[in-house]
Amino acid sequence: MIFTPQEIKRITDRDFFIDKATISKKIRQNLERLHESYQQEIREHKLITPNDFQPHAFQFVKGENLENFPYQYLDYPRFYTREIKVAFRTLFWWGHHITFALILEGGNIRRYKENLINRFSEIAGQEICLCLDNSLWEWKYGPGYTMVLTQDRKPEVAAVLANRSFFKLARFVPFDAPVVATDAFYQQGQETLRTMLLVITE
Repeated sequence: MIFTPQEIKRITDRDFFIDKATISKKIRQNLERLHESYQQEIREHKLITPNDFQPHAFQFVKGENLENFPYQYLDYPRFYTREIKVAFRTLFWWGHHITFALILEGGNIRRYKENLINRFSEIAGQEICLCLDNSLWEWKYGPGYTMVLTQDRKPEVAAVLANRSFFKLARFVPFDAPVVATDAFYQQGQETLRTMLLVITE
């Protein structure tokens, strides 16, 4: 296959690769800082989790091909088996957005649904969405993908959850949002975790 002039320009742009390495390092540092703040937040709550849940378990992941785009994420807290999932993921998806997501499947899912509905007034209105896709691993948002939790949507949310064995809540932050370039970003991550913990705490 012959490379196009635009492709040749990309390949020879050394500054891009230097910038990518620098940005990737900063993303990891941001995730590490968020991990520390999440640990402080988690210590203040009693989680509803599987019996073999490990409260200190976490994972940093870096990849190059989430729908052809690089990504990095932190899972904390995290618990994954084939049938049960309880995790809070902070995802940096190049070319798209930052996502704070609560991933839930199996196990105590009925209790989590009840908490979401019973505490809906505390959770709604916080720029948090219910993800509508039939996969927990879809990271797009907007019409057809997500439903923003507003105070008037409690019946709709209950209907969507009724027959599901899993669900995901997520808050999406565009990279050009002012908070991304300030310390307010860490506060936003903490606030999102604190709100979503209402779903998985006593």
